[in-house]
Amino acid sequence: MENRLMGIAASDGIAIGKAYLLTEPDLTFAKKTIDNPEGEITRLLDSFENAKSEVQAIRDHVAIAVGEEEAQVFDAHVMVLSDPEMLDTIKSNITDNKVNAEQALADVSGLFIAMFEGMVDNPYMQERAADIRDVTERVMGHLLGVKIPSPATIKEEVVIVAKDLTPSDTAQLNRRYVKGFVTDIGGRTSHSAIMARSLEIPAVVGTKTITELAADGVMVIIDGLEGNIIVNPDEATLAEYKEKQTAFETQKEEWAKLKDAETVTKDGKHVELAANIGTPKDLQGVNDNGAEAIGLYRTEFLYMDSEQFPTEQEQFEAYKAVLEGMNGKAVVVRTMDIGGDKELPYLQLPEEMNPFLGYRAIRICLAEPDMFRTQLRALLRASVYGKLRIMFPMIATLNEFREAKQMLEEEKAKLVAEGQSVSDEIEVGIMIEIPAAAVLAHQFAKEVDFFSVGTNDLIQYTMAADRMNERVSYLYQPYNPAILTLLKHVIDSAHAEGKWVGMCGEMAGDQTAVPLLLGLGLDEFSMSASSILKTRSLLAKLDSKEMEALAHKAINECSTVEEVIALVEELTESLS
Repeated sequence: MENRLMGIAASDGIAIGKAYLLTEPDLTFAKKTIDNPEGEITRLLDSFENAKSEVQAIRDHVAIAVGEEEAQVFDAHVMVLSDPEMLDTIKSNITDNKVNAEQALADVSGLFIAMFEGMVDNPYMQERAADIRDVTERVMGHLLGVKIPSPATIKEEVVIVAKDLTPSDTAQLNRRYVKGFVTDIGGRTSHSAIMARSLEIPAVVGTKTITELAADGVMVIIDGLEGNIIVNPDEATLAEYKEKQTAFETQKEEWAKLKDAETVTKDGKHVELAANIGTPKDLQGVNDNGAEAIGLYRTEFLYMDSEQFPTEQEQFEAYKAVLEGMNGKAVVVRTMDIGGDKELPYLQLPEEMNPFLGYRAIRICLAEPDMFRTQLRALLRASVYGKLRIMFPMIATLNEFREAKQMLEEEKAKLVAEGQSVSDEIEVGIMIEIPAAAVLAHQFAKEVDFFSVGTNDLIQYTMAADRMNERVSYLYQPYNPAILTLLKHVIDSAHAEGKWVGMCGEMAGDQTAVPLLLGLGLDEFSMSASSILKTRSLLAKLDSKEMEALAHKAINECSTVEEVIALVEELTESLS
């Protein structure tokens, strides 16, 4: 029977395919006394070999699809599966204690995990505990005949159904086979949603119950345009959505014609459409979608993809690659934004009640000057290879900005004294994501070269609502008149000092927000590369003066987010 449910439209498009459940498998088993140890050992060895083949296949896929560096995590898994000490200990447990292979595996792996987790002075060895845990789960699955979901091993067209997707899950997704995904939890700004837009596959998140409704292999329709999910659709529904899918693909072909077009409004005003990236590998999507700049390069992925602090040279190479790859177009590089939900195993951060409000981003950088100065030197050295703009995140006070900029100037002077070439045209700005900085924007604007608004955090801090918390997600309101008023103050403050304002939060690519942001005077819109062409198409239909009147009305006459949405919908209906 056909089932329908609603979620949050996270990535455009229509996906139709069989469900592939990426959920935690049931690996429960009973301890048994056995009288045939040889048979159990054979089962164990077969399971180890099957697990090793799977991990190798995953490793090979990730190396091709994502990169050799990211694939190296799976080398550690292969090493665990090839470790004779662990395997011999499990075999001895079977023979000596006459227990089934499942129990012997659980006993021995538990000892190894506890031993590695206890090495508190050696973070590298502590990480091996996670490798053993992953490998044990995979071997146990083979012993029990239970499928361990592995996105990298998918070899047919499917849609992923999951409670949520982790970064390692999404790293394994193959666009050739994975046509879309749907999750129980998450919002438009969650990792899985952002990754879906980067991969340009349809996604709906936050459905709450999809993993309960969709069985493995059942037909599922994902409507990433409206946020609808249909499980086990009937023939009429299937035909309807295939037609909708074709219409969307036709629309994408029309947008593609705008790849090399200038971004101008109906009345001829130019704004800059930029892309957000995480690694140099994202450049192809940036250029394929006609971005005019990179408005946010999230450098923390350099740190998160390494087992130790990346060296100055490693960072220099990454920054240089992006600057050269943009062929003279501007690149805004955000300095390290670790903390909150982004951790480094080799940087021992304190346990905090509210990590998003705690020790993170610029706060860590100012407290760890050697680490920060290494990044600044790498950026300065790379500056001669393109048009570099440096942005400091999580700035709350002017003193923080002044201290960070002073370190930058000091490192520049040192490099020049060493005979290194450094550009004299580097713009230095801040991310506006803390309400205190937004309120004091008229003072910051006197000292910075630009602002880039990080709406993901600015909205949650202004509304006092964790954007990842399902119970208060209704308060994550980009179009709330309070947010629009704050944005107007930031933009007006910058323009009064002759400075420009960009936006690198997800709001910049939100089609409901774009008319409002144009009306507020936003100069640069930075978003997932996949959103650029449709945004360029929308902007071409908008008159900047009319949008100015729209934004004024939204701020001064609307008192709720619903009223603002209705105002914009009335406008967009007149355009179509």
